[in-house]
Amino acid sequence: MTQSKKILVVEDETHLAKGLKFNLEREGYEVLVAENGEAALQCMGEQTFDLMILDLMLPKMGGIEVAKKIRESNTRFPILMLSAKSTEEDRAAGLEVGADDYMAKPFHLPELLLRVKGILRRWDWYKEPVQDQETFHFGEMWINFGTGKARGCSKEFFLTVKEALVMKLLISKKGQVVTREELLDKVWGFGPETETRTVDNFIARLRKYFEKKPQKPKHIVTVREKGYQFNPES
Repeated sequence: MTQSKKILVVEDETHLAKGLKFNLEREGYEVLVAENGEAALQCMGEQTFDLMILDLMLPKMGGIEVAKKIRESNTRFPILMLSAKSTEEDRAAGLEVGADDYMAKPFHLPELLLRVKGILRRWDWYKEPVQDQETFHFGEMWINFGTGKARGCSKEFFLTVKEALVMKLLISKKGQVVTREELLDKVWGFGPETETRTVDNFIARLRKYFEKKPQKPKHIVTVREKGYQFNPES
């Protein structure tokens, strides 16, 4: 049973907030509830949390705005969004502002608890330093996994949460093949039956950052019918 993780539930529907708090506490988490967006940001400023479960349709300040405010100062903090909005566009908008996961209401409680566990597991894994160092250098480029800031071929920028997780996994296994299924499991928490095109799209984006010629990659190479391999030397 997880004992020490602290979760902030941001939900204005009282019965739903109480239900989430009750069930999360049964799993061993410490839970605090905020009833609107402004209260959520105040809690974040006063206390330390391991995860936020964030409703989108909130009084005073909406969930999207709350997520944007958090990402201005913390690009890594795990956020699971909940919303009655269930279209692909709604989901994409939530993930675009930095949510780690998105669930539509009504949701299946066991699935939500599994996703919470998965996000926290990935967060623990991400916080482990690469080769005992927070910043990994390769050539003239580097990635600081603590801040998400990176230096690519031409400039400095910030990686998204998922981009940083993909690079973390590839670099931690440099010289080895990492399968698409392993990337999906570690970074997205999806099963191997999930569409692997998601991984390919992220790899294409990362090559634009870190490869002088993305069509002929030297660092993030494709291993045919297997997956990807990171090579620090070009």
